[in-house]
Amino acid sequence: MKKIIIPFLCAVLYAAPVAAQKTSAAPAKTEAVKSKLTPKEVIDNYLTALGGKDKLENVNTTLIENTLTVQGMDITMTTKKMGNKFKSEQSVMGQKMVQFFDGEKGYFEQGGQKMDIPADKITELKKSKVIDALSYDPANFSTVTVEKIDGKDYNVLNSDKGKFYFDASTGLLYKSTAAEGTAIVKSYMTVDGIKFPQEIEAEGNGQKVIIKTTKITVNSGVSDADFK
Repeated sequence: MKKIIIPFLCAVLYAAPVAAQKTSAAPAKTEAVKSKLTPKEVIDNYLTALGGKDKLENVNTTLIENTLTVQGMDITMTTKKMGNKFKSEQSVMGQKMVQFFDGEKGYFEQGGQKMDIPADKITELKKSKVIDALSYDPANFSTVTVEKIDGKDYNVLNSDKGKFYFDASTGLLYKSTAAEGTAIVKSYMTVDGIKFPQEIEAEGNGQKVIIKTTKITVNSGVSDADFK
């Protein structure tokens, strides 16, 4: 089941702070200092860096094609999103895996066997949006600190749900840590004036996954019928 759960958790890590549980991440190696920015300002800067809040809110659906590398295997994955609904299909060595959520309930399917999405995840997924960044709520964060990674400054949103590192110079999300694991955005791509993660390195449940996005289609190719 790990082949299903790890990619799902990668999405969960980046969906929003509501999607993470209490963090067990190790303390930062460098001393954190208090930022002059508020959580709202960090999030507003993030939305602006992605293309602007208005443009993001005009995205009704996305169709994303990815390649995942895990345990030496390459997995092709296609994910359709509409509102808080999603359907992700993965194929590896002739085997099909599915992750599905219709806005109320969902499941994982692999090898003809289904497993319902846990109730606590259902609560979180109901709050999700097509553009994950729009789910960030300043009220979920207690403080903003500044930390250095490889000599660069990052504004870090802190809460009991996880830590989210935003590049101080670009405003973009760079790293997320939570109980499920850690994810780092290595690069972004621009589609229709909006930035999306292009390559993500994630670790969780003892596995490392590299996710590369090959194509994104905005407001086309997805309908209600996909979530029946």
